[in-house]
Amino acid sequence: MLVELSIKHFAIIDQVTVTFDKGLTVLTGETGAGKSMIIDAIGLLLGGRGSSDYVRYGEQRAEIEGLFQVDEGHRTLEKAKELGIDVSDQMFILRRDITAQGKSICRINGKLVTIAILREVGQALVDIHGQHEHQSLLQPEYHIQMLDEFAKEPLARTKQEYKELYQKVLQLQKKIKQFSTNEQEMAQKVDLYQFQLNEIEEAKLEPLEDERLLEERYKLQHSEKLFTLLQDSYQSLYGENRGLDFLSNASAHLEEAATIDSELADLHESVSNSFYLLEEAAFTIRNKMELIEFDPARLEIVESRLHEITQLKRKYGSTVEEIMEYAAKIEEELDSIVHKDDRLTEIQAELDATWKDLYVEAQTLTKLRKKSAQTLKEEIHAQLRSLYMEKTQFDVSFKPHPITKTSPTIDGQTITFTEDGINEIEFYLSTNPGEPLKPLAKVASGGEISRIMLAIKSIFSDQEGITSVIFDEVDTGVSGRVAQAIAEKIHRISSGSQVLCITHLPQVAAMADTHLYISKEEVDNRVKTYVNTLTKEEKVNEIARMISGVEVTELTKQHANELIQLAETLKV
Repeated sequence: MLVELSIKHFAIIDQVTVTFDKGLTVLTGETGAGKSMIIDAIGLLLGGRGSSDYVRYGEQRAEIEGLFQVDEGHRTLEKAKELGIDVSDQMFILRRDITAQGKSICRINGKLVTIAILREVGQALVDIHGQHEHQSLLQPEYHIQMLDEFAKEPLARTKQEYKELYQKVLQLQKKIKQFSTNEQEMAQKVDLYQFQLNEIEEAKLEPLEDERLLEERYKLQHSEKLFTLLQDSYQSLYGENRGLDFLSNASAHLEEAATIDSELADLHESVSNSFYLLEEAAFTIRNKMELIEFDPARLEIVESRLHEITQLKRKYGSTVEEIMEYAAKIEEELDSIVHKDDRLTEIQAELDATWKDLYVEAQTLTKLRKKSAQTLKEEIHAQLRSLYMEKTQFDVSFKPHPITKTSPTIDGQTITFTEDGINEIEFYLSTNPGEPLKPLAKVASGGEISRIMLAIKSIFSDQEGITSVIFDEVDTGVSGRVAQAIAEKIHRISSGSQVLCITHLPQVAAMADTHLYISKEEVDNRVKTYVNTLTKEEKVNEIARMISGVEVTELTKQHANELIQLAETLKV
């Protein structure tokens, strides 16, 4: 849900901070006070198109910041993880600055992001519905997604199996295309791969060979110095009047001293042990000296081999292991090219079989979707009846995708497959008896659009996983009992999602859990916008103003009270 919104230097708004609660929050006020500006600010915060025109006159930039809280498992959390954004507290802070030059700066939890990323995250948090905006409900390309979300299981499992087969088809088609390149290119590849493979095989590489050779070269290059160092070490320890001689004398003296003072026995043992350890070390040094080779010929061989490996590394990989892996790869590709016809026949047979499997899954998917569409149709009709649209008919259209040159023929039928199946799905409506069903996007009446939108939204609000829904004057063009039905519908949606609603209908305002009043005044020849949460008494006065339109009377107050009491009864 949207917890808090901060707006600064945005259009006619100088600076305002609004705190939002759960449930239904309505925003009312005089025309031009800035109600729509608040919704516009939220729209920009969600990645809408920005402009320098939004920056308040005389200021350098407009600043919009919103705090959102999501439930555990919300789809935005996984996206944030992919982007490296910390949301351990399940809170999102979206911020957007628009400069006077029209430049946008976007951040999520303090991290700079692109507008595209801000839009992707923002539109998963809030869904804004305006009177004339083309939202996802009115865009046919989203209808298949909404139908699938409505169906849930087992359609989701079938859809996943279909997608896996579809991806396999694409991979097999790609392989066939690779095999079908021109013969000259294939011949050139064979010659190149054969040359490279021969060159690597002739080198007879061994795993980690380069590392062993580098170590050996270092020792060979420094063999004289190593011999001198070991020789000096050995001579310092072993021989007449050398280290071990002195240590032996010290041990003998301590042994005799221990016969006088028994406390010296441990010290004698320690010195004696040190003597034997150093004597063993001296023998080891002597043996190492004997193994050292002054072999310039061997050094030359090692240098030559390392040079050969370096040349191969420049062509085929940074390590010996990578070179060997490359050789195995081109050997496999070479075998595929040489036996191209056989391999092509195998892949084509596999593709034909996969097409048939895909068609079976596609038919199952269509069957499940049609079953789900029937249930959806019944639920939407029930919603429309509650909005006094008994004559309105809703249906889900299933049409095959247009046939293309690449469409396969399966069991005598030419079929076009897409990632989502073999059907184009679109919602259709007829709002009056005797009229044919038409695409939802072509329904023109403002009042009808409002009710249809609410009917569908009542069903899909839970499916979409949106934390907040905003209705920007979607109740335009309705009154009377229809207005009351819309008010009840909007409040019902708010039980599953936080709902913010700009309204001119007193029936909707009466249903509000929180009522925000937007006002403006002129200060120092500049307009300032204010947002205040109304008390119970103030709410009565505002609804009375909405009823009368001009003057608030005791009668309109009484009517407002009746609306509020009715709303409280309906909420229970």
